[in-house]
Amino acid sequence: MHAIILAGGKGERLRPYTQDRPKPMVEILGIPILGYQIQWLQAQGITDIVIACGYRHEVIQEFFGDGEKWGVRIRYSIETEPLGRGGALKQAFQLLDDDEELCLATNGDVVTNLRLQPLLDAHRSSGVLATVVLAPFVSPYGIVEVDDQDRIVAFVEKPELPYWFNAGIYVLSKKIYPYLPDQGDHENTTFPQLARERLLGAFKSRAYWRAVDTVKDLSEVSRELERRLFAAFLESSR
Repeated sequence: MHAIILAGGKGERLRPYTQDRPKPMVEILGIPILGYQIQWLQAQGITDIVIACGYRHEVIQEFFGDGEKWGVRIRYSIETEPLGRGGALKQAFQLLDDDEELCLATNGDVVTNLRLQPLLDAHRSSGVLATVVLAPFVSPYGIVEVDDQDRIVAFVEKPELPYWFNAGIYVLSKKIYPYLPDQGDHENTTFPQLARERLLGAFKSRAYWRAVDTVKDLSEVSRELERRLFAAFLESSR
């Protein structure tokens, strides 16, 4: 199984951490975001990874090399000019092995523990060209519940709302290739077209998921991983 990681982001909102490196190379507890992604993919059977990169791509290449130390084979699709995420995907597709029917694609700023097999099974059984992982939308604010007499009856801290959003993780059939733009964003071009043609599937997941877009995100993911590591440590001592 192959995967494409879109790792060309400059990470303007993460400066100064991205002053000398691309966004996916920002470290969390001493490991780049890309390191977490590669370990996540490798642990679930991904053998080959194409990293689509542009800005400061040499930092990624120097750190990960051919992927041998990480238990995978890594190749690089390097943009000589900005292509947008859709254009980067299309260029990276050209490095996939011919006998691979499907590939996983993910944004390079995502930290997750999503299990891939149920996602792949759902995609294969659906007959669509692409399946998008959806995560539940959690309110960034606490919610106030009010009765019909305008009396406050409860406070709910950051509840899950009845909506789902694109988590930036996809399963793609190779047949999607003609739908991808040479330049531009697939979420603005390819996916709306597939949706109109009823060829775009959804996979809802409540697995841990977080995109690292800002310094606040970086701090919150660091705290969450520290908490989970400590909980795993305590569990192993029982």
